[in-house]
Amino acid sequence: MAIEEIKIQRAYYANTAEDYDAMHPDEHGLGLQFMIAVMDELGVRSVLDLGCGTGRALLKIQEKMTGIHMVGIEPSAELRSMGHSKGIPETQLIDGDAMHLPYPDGAFDLVCEFGMLHHIPHPSKAVAEMLRVARKAIFISDCNNFGQGGLLARLIKQSIHAVGLWSVADLIKTRGKGYTISEGDGLFYSYSVFNDYNQIARQCEAVHMLNSNHSKANLYRTASHVTLLGIKR
Repeated sequence: MAIEEIKIQRAYYANTAEDYDAMHPDEHGLGLQFMIAVMDELGVRSVLDLGCGTGRALLKIQEKMTGIHMVGIEPSAELRSMGHSKGIPETQLIDGDAMHLPYPDGAFDLVCEFGMLHHIPHPSKAVAEMLRVARKAIFISDCNNFGQGGLLARLIKQSIHAVGLWSVADLIKTRGKGYTISEGDGLFYSYSVFNDYNQIARQCEAVHMLNSNHSKANLYRTASHVTLLGIKR
């Protein structure tokens, strides 16, 4: 990520930290509940949460389960501070880079992320790190830009993607920047969970997906947000 993009992103979170939870309602709540439901089945006893913000997922897991070793990585000092104020220890909510995790292979049973991947320029690198550090499974709850918008907008995006020109179209749309800035989400990149499906499927014995918001049966074509569970064993 370019230095200027990092500055923009960090400034956004610094300015919105106190209102972050209110500004970002629990849009990943269904995905998180699903993840918690399968943790016992998979025998998960340790979790690493990437881009964990104020630590909402960590607190929810703690509320629902006992004896789970949890660590959250969040590069924004202001968001970490908000998490610490909720009672999350500084040793449990730490600084870090999702694309360069400071852990050995298989260090955590499960590695997860909730809405983080569309905020980094090379999400496939973060997914590769998730797969490396996860011993049993990875869990992703994030955007599917190809399922966002009205029917015509989706058809246009899916057609451009099908002929391999999405990267070019996105650069044109963003006037060469490659990213968009919004009041509600700060700096973000065009991203779809389906972009990383093949990488995940190659390293997992099973991959399960569901829609986080209402959609029709074809998630790629109609789901604006998608949840994915990749089981390695």
